[in-house]
Amino acid sequence: MDVFGGGIQEMQLYTDRAKNVRVKNGKLILEAHRDNPNIQGTQRPFSSGRIHTKHRGDWRYGKIEIRAKLPTGKGIWPAIWMLPTDEKYGSWAASGEIDIVELDGAKPAELLGTLHYGGKWPHNRSSSDKTKLTSGTFADRFHTFGIEWREGEIRWTLDGKLWQTQKKWSTRSAAFPAPFDQRFHLLLNIAVGGRLVGAPSSITPFPARMEVDWIRVYQRK
Repeated sequence: MDVFGGGIQEMQLYTDRAKNVRVKNGKLILEAHRDNPNIQGTQRPFSSGRIHTKHRGDWRYGKIEIRAKLPTGKGIWPAIWMLPTDEKYGSWAASGEIDIVELDGAKPAELLGTLHYGGKWPHNRSSSDKTKLTSGTFADRFHTFGIEWREGEIRWTLDGKLWQTQKKWSTRSAAFPAPFDQRFHLLLNIAVGGRLVGAPSSITPFPARMEVDWIRVYQRK
């Protein structure tokens, strides 16, 4: 396993340096730089930030919202997503993955939301949809990204408005609604390059910054 990240042809090295991950004026800042980092003998063209809530915030069902501003530019791949904490049904993607937000920086007004499930790689499957802003980009101002996750149904929202519903998925290890019936945790990151977005160009703006105003989780007692 690559402890610095950078799978699926990504070009960044994730670090915990303040230039990549910090809190400033009450906001979480994740920032990617074109700086050729070299840490413990691993060197890549870009550095970036990634955080997760595993064993600090893990949830099964509920409403999750994130108010954030996303970076754009060719080769920039910001994501807000969820992975299973316990992997009860096996390794990826048998235990599932919930992508609340993914953005291809070359399409700065388009949002992608995806479920990954099925069997262990390479027998994984996915279901997804896209939505677009009517004006501007996701870098222009803060937007509220969310899911409403209940047994047998996951709904995606943008600024409080529903834009996608998924009710059909599966895993080879158990009956529906598995694998999305276990606790998941949040991840936030900016990848650089990768299969979804391709490599940055010479004019891709750096640093690329994700600003997170708040994250809220609502659950019934």
